Amino acid sequence: MSEWAGLGIAAVGSILLMVTSGRVVNGVLKGIAKEDVEGKLAQRVRDTGVVVGKCENILIVAFVLAGAYTALSVIFAAKAFVRREDMSTNSLYFLAGTMVNVTYSLLAALVLKGILARI
Repeated sequence: MSEWAGLGIAAVGSILLMVTSGRVVNGVLKGIAKEDVEGKLAQRVRDTGVVVGKCENILIVAFVLAGAYTALSVIFAAKAFVRREDMSTNSLYFLAGTMVNVTYSLLAALVLKGILARI
């Protein structure tokens, strides 16, 4: 397989992850919350969460494909620092959302890495 083909597969996998991750996170959060979680959060907080979540997706795929698993801790540290104020008021939403997004992204990245290893 050429290097370009591998990059193309990685790009398509990353795009699919970013397109689907928001739906997965929102579905799980709605399943565990008694009320509509999104209805309780300000639009600014939701918009920030979407941007941060997509950055998590990209970083997780990049770190997994590079074999830099210990670098995944950077995601948690950076998110805790940047969103500390939001987390103090909506800890369930942010903790559950982060864990679901990271788990989903990690699984997708490992599947992508397995596909690339077989080609």
